[in-house]
Amino acid sequence: MDILAALRTELGDDAVVTGDAMGPWCHDWTGGYTSAPLAVVRPRDTVGVSAVMRAAQASGTAVVPISGNTGLNGGASTQGGLLLSLDRMKTIRAIDATARSAVVDAGVILSQMHDAAAAHDLIFPLTFGARGSAMIGGVLSTNAGGSNVRRYGNTRDLVLGIEAVLPNGRVMDLMGHLHKDNTGLNLKHLMIGAEGTLGIITAAVLRLFPKPRAYATAMVALNDLGPALDLLNRVQDASRGAVEAFEFMPDTYIDGHLAIKPDARPPFDRRYPVNILIELGATAAQDTTPLADGTVPITNLLEDILGQMIADGTVLDAHVVASEAQRRDMWARREAAGEIGFRKRPLVDTDVAVGLTDVDAFLRNVRSGLLALDPDATDWAVSHLGDGNVHYVAYPSRDDPALIHAIRAMVDAVTADLNGSFSAEHGIGLSKRISMARHKDPAALDAMRAIKAALDPHGIMNPGKMLPDA
Repeated sequence: MDILAALRTELGDDAVVTGDAMGPWCHDWTGGYTSAPLAVVRPRDTVGVSAVMRAAQASGTAVVPISGNTGLNGGASTQGGLLLSLDRMKTIRAIDATARSAVVDAGVILSQMHDAAAAHDLIFPLTFGARGSAMIGGVLSTNAGGSNVRRYGNTRDLVLGIEAVLPNGRVMDLMGHLHKDNTGLNLKHLMIGAEGTLGIITAAVLRLFPKPRAYATAMVALNDLGPALDLLNRVQDASRGAVEAFEFMPDTYIDGHLAIKPDARPPFDRRYPVNILIELGATAAQDTTPLADGTVPITNLLEDILGQMIADGTVLDAHVVASEAQRRDMWARREAAGEIGFRKRPLVDTDVAVGLTDVDAFLRNVRSGLLALDPDATDWAVSHLGDGNVHYVAYPSRDDPALIHAIRAMVDAVTADLNGSFSAEHGIGLSKRISMARHKDPAALDAMRAIKAALDPHGIMNPGKMLPDA
């Protein structure tokens, strides 16, 4: 208990939470991972984080960073270590509207960042269903993706600089606003996506973008995924790259949404195998200024392309939104994926990436593999189709650990056969360490272990996560 006394002295009694008061931090959103930490430590600033790390290294105590606790892979769980929460470090330090950048603490909630950018007629484009609880430190640590990757990139692409505290307590200041910096290894990118295994990200310089002045959003029905990429490419070319989202929801996903939201309306009057949400965002006056008849050019463009594809039989049906309320309804359907997926147990949830032309093959092959393992199993998927990211969920017919393990292994194998990745945006945490051992290149794993040993020789940073045992 000496470390807790030292931390109370250094940070104040209210910064060290123990006993029953730790409850909110000890259960993740899925309910699949629980923690029994020594304490939850809540420093107010980077100096406090540095003090925590010095004390932890001196005592050999594990430190596990925790943000909004909405991860799916157990990356923020601990048994006996310190949970380090940056929820008190929630200041947006500065927004430079001219340079389109923001300096923020790691505890800033993603939706807070959205609101702050909007006040300057800008956007921070990273978005997903948990934006009301996810924190900047967490999304950087997992290199989160979301729905707008097609246009803006993953989290890593949205960061100009970071501040991080290393395991020995030293503060690494990489808080530049530079778009080019060729001075040795890119340590910023090394820390982003490291899941807290190399240090604690405490602040960041984020890229902001012009807020679209008009959106064109539609649900599109297809018979299969074959014409989907043709649709994407035609709209992308005609709009000069304005496609922000291209989301695939099969009929089984729509069924799941209606099961949890019985008052919701289906996207169409009849059931279609393939439902795609496409959204364009435009900033130029020529695309966003209403015409004499009240229509908006970017919306007209989308309607024209969809009309042509309906006429030639490529598209079966389409619904272009006529109001912001309709747009919100469409996005609410897509962003309910987590709630839909975890409505039944047991389940196997996966997060893979394959080539854009391989999504259909992946879905066919995993379904075939699932039924071969468990003929009574059911499944569904949802996909960021524009970047090849598929969230595939299987529901085994029985709660059998061996069966669940076999289904995960099958999904990994199908993904590997397509030269894909078994983790696209959710990170590795605990649940995908076996996948890392099976499918990550051995030389790459050894390089990661060497970096981990160099920066964290005592192994106190989020131990047991991400890297499989040697």
